[in-house]
Amino acid sequence: MPLVAVTIALSAFLLFLVQPIIAKQILPWFGGTSAVWTTCMVFFQVVLLGGYAYAHALSSRASPRNQARVHIALLAASLAFLPILAREGFKPVGDEDAALSILWLLAATIGLPYFLLSSTGPLLQRWIAHRFPEKTVYRLFALSNFGSLLGLLAFPFLIEPFAPTATQAYAWSAAYALFALACAVTAWQAQRVLTARAGEPAAAAGAVAALDAQAAAPGLRDYALWLALAALGSVLLLSTTSHITQNIASVPFLWVLPLTLYLLTFVLAFEGRGGRGWYERRWWLLPTLLLVVAMSWALSASRGVLDIGVAVPLYCAGLFFACMFCHGELAHAKPAPRYLTHFYLTLSAGGALGGLAVGLLAPRVFPAYFELPLALFALAAIASWLVLDNRTLIGPALIASAATAYSGWQYVDFVQQGTIVMQRSFHGTLRVRETGSEEQQVRRLLHGVIMHGEQFTVASDRLEPGTYYARSSGIGLAIAARQAAGPVAMGFVGLGVGTLSAYGRAGDLLRFYELDPQVIDVAQRHFTYLGASRAAIEFVIGDARLSLERELSRGGPRGYDVLAIDAFSSDSIPVHLITREAIELYARHLAPDGIIAVHISNRFLDLKPVLANIARATGLAAQLVSDSPQDDRTASSTDWVLLARDPAVLGDPQIAGRAEPLDPVPGFSLWTDQFNNLLDVLKVRPIDELRALLGLG
Repeated sequence: MPLVAVTIALSAFLLFLVQPIIAKQILPWFGGTSAVWTTCMVFFQVVLLGGYAYAHALSSRASPRNQARVHIALLAASLAFLPILAREGFKPVGDEDAALSILWLLAATIGLPYFLLSSTGPLLQRWIAHRFPEKTVYRLFALSNFGSLLGLLAFPFLIEPFAPTATQAYAWSAAYALFALACAVTAWQAQRVLTARAGEPAAAAGAVAALDAQAAAPGLRDYALWLALAALGSVLLLSTTSHITQNIASVPFLWVLPLTLYLLTFVLAFEGRGGRGWYERRWWLLPTLLLVVAMSWALSASRGVLDIGVAVPLYCAGLFFACMFCHGELAHAKPAPRYLTHFYLTLSAGGALGGLAVGLLAPRVFPAYFELPLALFALAAIASWLVLDNRTLIGPALIASAATAYSGWQYVDFVQQGTIVMQRSFHGTLRVRETGSEEQQVRRLLHGVIMHGEQFTVASDRLEPGTYYARSSGIGLAIAARQAAGPVAMGFVGLGVGTLSAYGRAGDLLRFYELDPQVIDVAQRHFTYLGASRAAIEFVIGDARLSLERELSRGGPRGYDVLAIDAFSSDSIPVHLITREAIELYARHLAPDGIIAVHISNRFLDLKPVLANIARATGLAAQLVSDSPQDDRTASSTDWVLLARDPAVLGDPQIAGRAEPLDPVPGFSLWTDQFNNLLDVLKVRPIDELRALLGLG
């Protein structure tokens, strides 16, 4: 029994740990955006479902001896995948479908090991179920989720800060080899016991086996309930996380908290009090319904009424109670151990369906993040269905259903107020909103809570560059310095509303690198910077780093006088655009007296030491321009770092009086594609952030 418990816990730990390890390896190859993570999650959920299906089929159709032989053979074969390092041959060259390339890469790199880790929990529990009275074997499911929770928290706090990517992969591979050995031993021992019991009559096998054999098979209603509750829990997790991190607070690592709460509810629902779990409908349902209604109401009220210190705790508490309801009802509806793999297979299918609905279906169906209000209404509706025969609970459940439906409708109306464009793609939701009076009307482009530019619609200075790109900003000074010598070629990573095109003059060349083609369409249709520019303008769609690499290999350096990197204003920064290798690539595309301008204005991340150390390692001169305009209504406070091969370039009179040296930070790590850690650059520690958000000081 100790070996079984350790094997299950280790499998769950490795299952959640491998996800960020492998995803971080391939992020620099495929753009470094949330779309890469979404595609990875689709792979993980589908393979998890496959692992559960394998466990169900193997334990149901094969003899105990053959079960052990097949599983041990697959464990041995999976060792050929080690170490889990993505090979350079999988690196895209620019013509492939990114999603298909990611799926194929993951299958070839970690496919079989991940598949077997996924199958471990239900398979081992099925093998040893005869040792447990009633349904207490499901306590091992709680143990599995506890192992997953440890794996989730270990990566950002204990592993990533101290180990480069390759070391992480080798360490994980060694741990997987240990797991494979433990699982093989467990399989061999289990088949011997099961083979010995196979020929015994039910009475001789013990009371547990006799009761198990007499248990009624789950009906269609049972399967439907399991599937719905599992899918709803998954949808609530993903939609609440998206809402918190994109519509309330773009706080680094805040996504970890919802997932931690989600896994914790599995542990509590399937553990405690003799394996019956801590969920009791009569005590949990009313506060759950109250919080669900509050969450639904706050969707439209949070912008005008709720402070971040109220909104984040509300949604986290609501998610915890909502998932506790889903998983607690699942725990109470679990079948006899004989049907254990049926149960786990259905749970896995529900989780996969929920993930696919939020990750792939919703972006193609909804123009904005409407999944959360729908999920809140669905929870209240399912609760009403479950308590139809309970006179005490049915009233509150029906009231909650009506309240969430009304609040959801209010939220849709709220999102549309002042919005002239709202569209959604693989990369997220874009909204163009207008505010102000007719004389001072401002049009803004928003991605979640991050503003990607604005423009006055009727003011006389509407074509003047503003916000982060004002003439007094670092990028404004760099452009002025280079334009003093004549026509210039400029490259800009990130388009926004096209504000930087306002600097274009006749004879200048401006080349924008933009990941999302919808941004180009919005900037051209609803803002006038691009159309009014006198410069020649070109667009390159796709990840900027990959595009620059292809240009270098096919046509040579671009010879930019100014190359601006504007991709770090939110917490979800594409790290692969600010590593040593990335800066070296940018430098190769510069003219001899060219300038790299990196926008690092960020509420939560301090990227100055990152660029200072990279500048020292690459031999580049570095200057920081901090701009806090007081008399310009359109300009924002900004920090730009200017890099150049020749220090004299940054001594230009346009720059020298406004810039200050950017000195390396002793003891700070050098960010490379192999080693980088966002924890090092947090302006506030994660624990302090959470304490502040929760109002704990």
